[in-house]
Amino acid sequence: MLTGWGYQYGQDHDKSVPSVMSQLFLLNRSPHSSDLTTSFFDRVRHEDLLTDGGTRVLFAVQRAVAALGHCEAPALRSGAERAGHAGVPPTWGEWVERWTATTTMTHRPRLHSRAALLKAGRWVADQQPEAADPAAWTRQTCAAWIAAVDRMKIGDYVLRTSSFQERLGQPLQAESKAGLIRAVRVFFRDIQDWEWLPRRFDPQRALALPRSINALIGPRPRVIADDVWAKLLWAGLNLEAHDVPRGKGGPTYPVELVRAVTLTWLFSGQRSNEIARLRLGCVRWQHDGDPVAGNSTQILARDAVCLLDVPAHKTGTAFTKPVDPLLGQAINVWQALRPSQPKRTDKRTGEQIDFLFSYRARTVSSGYINSTIIPMLCRKAGVPAVDARGSITSHRARSTIASQLYNAKEPMTLFELQAWLGHRSPESTQHYAKISPNTLTKAYEDAGYFARNVRTIEVLVDRDAVASGAAAAGEPWQHYDLGHGYCTYTFFEQCQHRMACARCDFYTPKDSTRAQLLEAKGNLQKMAISIPLTEDEQAALTDGQNAIDELLGRLADTPTPAGPTPRQITAPGTAQLLPIVGVRQGKAAQA
Repeated sequence: MLTGWGYQYGQDHDKSVPSVMSQLFLLNRSPHSSDLTTSFFDRVRHEDLLTDGGTRVLFAVQRAVAALGHCEAPALRSGAERAGHAGVPPTWGEWVERWTATTTMTHRPRLHSRAALLKAGRWVADQQPEAADPAAWTRQTCAAWIAAVDRMKIGDYVLRTSSFQERLGQPLQAESKAGLIRAVRVFFRDIQDWEWLPRRFDPQRALALPRSINALIGPRPRVIADDVWAKLLWAGLNLEAHDVPRGKGGPTYPVELVRAVTLTWLFSGQRSNEIARLRLGCVRWQHDGDPVAGNSTQILARDAVCLLDVPAHKTGTAFTKPVDPLLGQAINVWQALRPSQPKRTDKRTGEQIDFLFSYRARTVSSGYINSTIIPMLCRKAGVPAVDARGSITSHRARSTIASQLYNAKEPMTLFELQAWLGHRSPESTQHYAKISPNTLTKAYEDAGYFARNVRTIEVLVDRDAVASGAAAAGEPWQHYDLGHGYCTYTFFEQCQHRMACARCDFYTPKDSTRAQLLEAKGNLQKMAISIPLTEDEQAALTDGQNAIDELLGRLADTPTPAGPTPRQITAPGTAQLLPIVGVRQGKAAQA
């Protein structure tokens, strides 16, 4: 039974299972496995009756005996489930266990809330002993609890601190504070709604999250840098057997399973618990909308579409999404080698199903990616496991993939990305789809903010007039090219009529003899000068003839640099706008 599940026990070099079975038969005074009951296994475990090393194998042996129908399977309890009541008032502990047994939360949130409530119980015993019974809680007790959480440090009111010794004494993060307050709020809301206690206060108001804490909580997609992510992808695609972590008895999991889990993390953009809960046969192949076999040799891999069936998750029901064929091929390889496994219960849906990543009759832990896959890839890729945004975690891949799809050359729209990620609303998708600096820079340049507010105009500089001193005597030496003529007004950029020249005394038509003489000079220098534009001038450039007519109307009675107004000069109503050239970078050309 154990060998069929993938256990290495029972091989020629391993005598652990025969040794444990022999001890169990002797202790039970019966040579029949049908006499090995659940109570007997509990007594052996509680009284530590096996020799050294036997307890390690006892769990697997009991699972095999349970599969044969002779006893119940051993319970695998997490750290949150093993959290004891040490330091918790007995009355408070009884209420917590009663609530835990009644609430309809899914497995993991229920355990997290239980641990938070036991932590609140230790605070009650230390600071509010009169509130050991939830019936004694008042609004003042709630206020004291919120104030205590706001000042709480890592390690306060916990039993074991071995896993975070280096962080002891540091302030709790805002998310942790919110979780502690939320757990107590939900606890009192439920026991009041269930009429276990009379309603003495409103938990939604008395245990509301303070604004000072709530302001620190928000979307923070910690995207992995493109160069680091590319190296992790390379490491995953080139994973070999010697890269897989090994225990005393060899590799913990077959390399085919590790490779399939790795590529699922690198390409699917799914949460770690969703990856662990993928079901057998979750990959399907299509070509031109028709299903095809995954091992088909008649269709090129690049022509086939790989579809991944994602199970029900925390924000929605099951759905299907396209993924890279490399992922589908890795999953097909593992499915072909996967040992037959007993069905297990999906804790979210309650169904008995065949999990894809199951080995030795157990599913791969949702923490396996963080604890094993990511450190393995970082070692192979030669990149640190921590960057400027913190540790590289499984969920950061989801943000990275979403951001790359959103910033691609042919990007997915927000609604397409929402469907691919499985979100209920686009607001959730916006937390993951972060615009990259390159995309933002291109969009900024395309918007032409500087070019919209500043334009350039060509100007001819008469170098002879400057060199001879004639410019100092008042002779024009700057000639602004208006397209239809030249303006010699020295402070041209300050003239209100620069966009629609009224043709005052400073104006010289290009078809005049004076203009022809100017252009015939050989010692001219052509330059470009930037001029800022007002809102009316910007509208005249971008909004069409109506905006031009409005600009001319507003300037009709505005004096020109020469003195008269356009109305006095009798400028034609169809005055030509100043021709504008693009902003130039670098030195101006010589003429």
